[in-house]
Order: sequence, then structure tokens, then C-alpha cells
Amino acid sequence: MDKTILITGIGGPTPRSIATRLRTLYPEAKLIGVDTNTRALGFYMDGLLDKCMTVPRADHEEYWPEMKKIVKEMGIDLAFIQPEKEVLEWGKYYNENGDYICPVLIPPVEYTEALMDKAAMADLLADTDYIPKTVRISPENPGYNRIEKKIGYPCWIRASIGSGGLGSLKLSRKEDLEAWLFIHKDIEEFTVSEFLTGRHLANQMLYIEGTCIKNAGLHCAEYVMADIAPSKVTGNTSYGKFINEEPLLEFCEEVMEYISHKLSVKPQGVYSFDLKEDNKGDLKVTEINIRHMAYTGIMAKVGFDLVDDTLKYLTGRASEIEKGRFNYPSDYIFLRDVDIEPIIMKESELLRDRE
Repeated sequence: MDKTILITGIGGPTPRSIATRLRTLYPEAKLIGVDTNTRALGFYMDGLLDKCMTVPRADHEEYWPEMKKIVKEMGIDLAFIQPEKEVLEWGKYYNENGDYICPVLIPPVEYTEALMDKAAMADLLADTDYIPKTVRISPENPGYNRIEKKIGYPCWIRASIGSGGLGSLKLSRKEDLEAWLFIHKDIEEFTVSEFLTGRHLANQMLYIEGTCIKNAGLHCAEYVMADIAPSKVTGNTSYGKFINEEPLLEFCEEVMEYISHKLSVKPQGVYSFDLKEDNKGDLKVTEINIRHMAYTGIMAKVGFDLVDDTLKYLTGRASEIEKGRFNYPSDYIFLRDVDIEPIIMKESELLRDRE
């Protein structure tokens, strides 16, 4: 396939995963990577990109003139827009101009605005059983009484905006909260929610014109560099399981249907759920990302390939996308760490722990 593909935020693990998958599937394609950071790792990975360029931040006045110039001069056929702030700006651009500067598959701006901020998502899903009991707080307005009354201890705190591990900690008492807010004065807002004791699950979904085309789940069992994080959660999974659990997939579809009704807008694009089980095993949404998750390339290797599906949709081959809730080959897991390619293997091949 002779296409020129733009990938934004190439310093991040997810855009690099997308580029790696595209390079594997379509070695003849031309990949253009951009980032705001001159030290973006993707710029310097041998064979990953055909051309690298820095661009202004998405909220900078020069962003759109520069992006339009790149699209025109590089002959961009389609783009993968990954950083959430860029997804937001592209959604705003579409609403203001009625079109994108090149073909992309991203959610409507209403979804980005409602889901990018965890506190806004909590407001959207308030008074439902889809999320844990949650309150917004800030270092200036800590809301100690509200936390005691609505949630109690132990509870879970995290930054309202940012990756899953940002500003996260299990709080066992009020004094823990006071100390945590003092340490993190630079974080403008937090969400505090009930502490969930069950598994951390994930689900990646593809929507086209309001229809869930396919989705698949994961169990995120252990985390990269967890020992150095106070919360023991870093937002990146080191050991995960590919799971076939219909209740998980059904639950996420139900949540998306509820959100679609609340926003009065049809879902479009890729959505990535993070969920936790409570002590009864009931699922609770902790985060919904409006883009591919970091594991998108790993999932592709075992058959759930939303990177290729996105390409098919954007090149007029949507009819080739295999539809339905996805079932992995049984017993597969993945292992990840810093500075090394992930390993996919069967769980039965793991060495036994010594007693």
C-alpha cells in the first residue's frame, strides 16, 4: 500500500506502537512522525519513520498553519492523531470548518471534552452504577467532609487529567490526604473515589457512525516499575492477560450507549476503557481514553488489530473489517518492560514460582 501516513505525538509509546505496526503491515508506506519535543524517542528509532519533524503545541496559534503545510508538502493521505489535546483540537477544527485537513478517525469533540477529564467523566456518569462513588477536590478546596460523608476511607485519589498513575495513591486516613495534597500542589484538580479491590481490566473498542464494530479485553495484572510508585500503579502494564469475557465487553458497550444518549452524539473512533472490579466483582469505569491504548500493537499481534482496521476505514475498505466481539486464542499473555520489545507467549509456558 503506497500511502503517506502522519503520526502525531511520536515520542509516546502508543504512537510508536502504531508506527511499528504500520511498518510491519505496510513496509512500502511512508511514515511521517511529528512531536513537539526534539527529544521524542520515535525520531531516533532506526527504520521507524521516513521523516521526522517538530511541530508547535496543539493550542499554539502556529499549530494549524504548520500542520496544513505538512499535509500539503508531504502529500499526507491519512493521519493517526494520538495525544488527547491534539484529538481535542482536531475535533474543534472539524466543528468549526466541517472537515479535517486530512482523513482521520477520531471521536467527536463532545466525547473528547466529556472523557479526557476524569472529573468531567465522573459528572457525566454520576448517579449510575457504572463508576465508583467519586468527588472532585483540589489543594485549595480539599473537601475533607465530603470525602468522609460520601466515600470514607480507604479511598483512591488520582489527578483528574493525565495518565492512570498520575497523582495516584490509596488513602487510609485524612492525614494521608493532607500530606498528598501538600506534595502535589502543582496538580490543579483530583478525583477521589472508593477504593476498588478487584482486578484491573481494559477494553478497546472501535466505533463507526454510532455502531460498535468490535471490541476486546485485557487483564492488567502487574505494572511497569510499580515499586517506585507510592500507589504501586504506574499506568503501564508489565504483565497482562488476553481475556475473553463477554460481561466485560457487554458492560462497556452499555456504558457507551448511555454516554451517546447523554451527549446526543453518535460515537465514532477508538475508545479505550480502564476498569476495576469492586469487592463483589462488579465492574466500575475508572477511565475512558479517546484514542488507542498503549497495548494496541500487542493486541494486534494476537488478531485484534485496530491499527489496520483504522487504515481500512480511512482508505475506503471498511467492508473488510471483521466485526463482532473478539475472541483471542486461549491462554495468551504479554510481558512488557522499559527499553525492550514486549513478549507475547502462552501462560502455560511461564516458569513456575518456587515455593
